[in-house]
Amino acid sequence: MLLTSYRLGNLTLPNRLVMAPMTRARAVDGKPTEDTATYYAQRATAGLIVTEGVHPNAVGQAGPFMPGVHTDEQVAAWRVVTDAVHANGGRIFAQLMHGGRIGHVEVAGHHPVGPSAIASGTDVFTPTGMAPAPVPRALTTPEVAEQVQAFADAARRAVEAGFDGVELHGANGYLIQQFLSSSANDRTDGYGGSISGRIRFAVEAVEAAAQAIGPERVGIRLSPGGEIQGIVEENVPVLYAELLKALPDIAYVHVLATVDDEVLMGLRKVWPTAWILNPGGQIGPKVSTREDGERWLANGADLISYGRSYLANPDLVERFRLGLPLVDAGQETFFQTPHGYVDYPSYQH
Repeated sequence: MLLTSYRLGNLTLPNRLVMAPMTRARAVDGKPTEDTATYYAQRATAGLIVTEGVHPNAVGQAGPFMPGVHTDEQVAAWRVVTDAVHANGGRIFAQLMHGGRIGHVEVAGHHPVGPSAIASGTDVFTPTGMAPAPVPRALTTPEVAEQVQAFADAARRAVEAGFDGVELHGANGYLIQQFLSSSANDRTDGYGGSISGRIRFAVEAVEAAAQAIGPERVGIRLSPGGEIQGIVEENVPVLYAELLKALPDIAYVHVLATVDDEVLMGLRKVWPTAWILNPGGQIGPKVSTREDGERWLANGADLISYGRSYLANPDLVERFRLGLPLVDAGQETFFQTPHGYVDYPSYQH
């Protein structure tokens, strides 16, 4: 099934493989480079590409060497990337990632903000190396609306840059998940406390993006119960079921396998449109196989996203099709290095 076509929103995907979003930390002055265009174009045989996290505004930048999509210069630089992917027959969504409390004043000149003034208790990347995450400034209620609007504005910018759509990053401990989390959100206004309060920011951000560019061009990524960057969530099955019920009918939900199969399949039954499943779960060393993907398609997923496998295998679709071995990308090449980015060849027969 992985190699069969699928209709996603207004796109026809030639296969059910999704290139998962992965931070590569190779932007220059907040803009993707010519190498970025080559990198994504090399992987255009994927049914869908979702880019690395792209900050929707300046305060949302989580780390150094990460690209944004909130200035004219950034939009122009991304246009080169999307043109290259489309020229190679591909489809590409931008992942809109607001770091929230995961950030540092040294990164973009802005002190991080979050639902509450609670630090993650973890280290964050800065231009001079790792540093303890600072205590974020808690957003006021009017400022929460400004961050919601930032997702809508960035979605419009992304379409202007030639993207086929956007994915809001609601996973891995960034701003949207911080609102969901009992360890990051102790607000007493309408954006905290009850489940309906905790899910409100996620719902409003998705609604704003959908209104800006059309629901068929919007997805969201989630990591239910994922414990990373200081995140703790309570009553995960109910929290996420209520979130899924409250979201508009957008193109897809992209879920990491961060809880057991029973919970995931229960959540899948709640969601009416496409379900993308990443079998790898929490960020870590596991490399998902074709068999993992086929198992989840049989269990109700519509599309399967692969992360690490795509780093060193730009022709992953063809390797799966022909049963060819996969190359393993060394972790030392994940970020910044000039090698380990666009220099992985297709399989040599």
